[in-house]
Amino acid sequence: MTSLPFAFKRITLLGTLLLSLSAASITWAQSTATADWPSKPVRIVVPFAPGGSSDTLGRAIAQQLQLALKQSFVVENRAGGGGTVGSSQVSKSAPDGYTLVVSGIASHVIAPTENKVYNPMTDFTHIAMLAGPPLVLAVNAAVPVKNVQEFIAYAQNTKGGLSWGSPGQGTHGHIVGELFSRKAKFEQTHISYKGAGPAVADLISGQIPAAVMTYSSANAHITSGKLRGLATTSSKRVTDNPDIPTFAELGYPELTSTTWFSLSGPPGMPADLVQKINQEVRKGMKTPTVQKQLALENMETQDWDAARFTSYVAAEVDKWSSATSVIKGKP
Repeated sequence: MTSLPFAFKRITLLGTLLLSLSAASITWAQSTATADWPSKPVRIVVPFAPGGSSDTLGRAIAQQLQLALKQSFVVENRAGGGGTVGSSQVSKSAPDGYTLVVSGIASHVIAPTENKVYNPMTDFTHIAMLAGPPLVLAVNAAVPVKNVQEFIAYAQNTKGGLSWGSPGQGTHGHIVGELFSRKAKFEQTHISYKGAGPAVADLISGQIPAAVMTYSSANAHITSGKLRGLATTSSKRVTDNPDIPTFAELGYPELTSTTWFSLSGPPGMPADLVQKINQEVRKGMKTPTVQKQLALENMETQDWDAARFTSYVAAEVDKWSSATSVIKGKP
């Protein structure tokens, strides 16, 4: 008769063996899936309307991935909720690399501070940086200021506070504009628009004297002389208007930032799959076609691996969550 302890050991060893085989099987299946990826069309969700920077970048990288990997990459626009509607759908998808989202500071940093529909760090796998334009503080050409110092004095002497516009409540432009007014100590009245287009139109027509928006939305009008750019949030001066200083040069380094966009997926994506997609995206971003497009729109990018990029997202969440708390008057 087999003793109980010996039988228990046999059962335990058998269980351990089965668990090991199961784990090995899962690892093998994941490795095989990664090696085969993409074996069917990949869907890239752009959580904003067509025509904006997120859509432009999403389609640009989709085209490069399609050329490199000989598989269809289908871009699907699902706008709403500051980018949270489409992003939320992706967060609930299978983590197999066949449903991705063009993420970014708007949808995965700023919007979640207002709308708690998801946690940007635990409900997504962050894969790779794409790029993004800086913001610019611009004024109508008729406004009697030629630099930031004159703008601050003008704002401080405007009874009732200076009116200025942004692409919308809670957008990157809104938050940077609010922080700037607090740092420079002037009163202001924020006018919220439904996108950069309407804000630019009212700024050109003189309905508002100033606005903070993406540089790519305003640069043609700055170059034509209809608007005057006073400062950008870029890390260095923009190439097509090098006379415009950066906020950092003027003593506001905390305003250095871009309205960046990236590629993310559902939570729990295998590390080797993330690495593969990251490498392919980085190759695509370096192609002459994409580099030319980035230069035309003054977009900045970073050649980061997934771990470095994920750390950056976490730092941005912390930075801008604190900023929005200040704007709301929280401690």
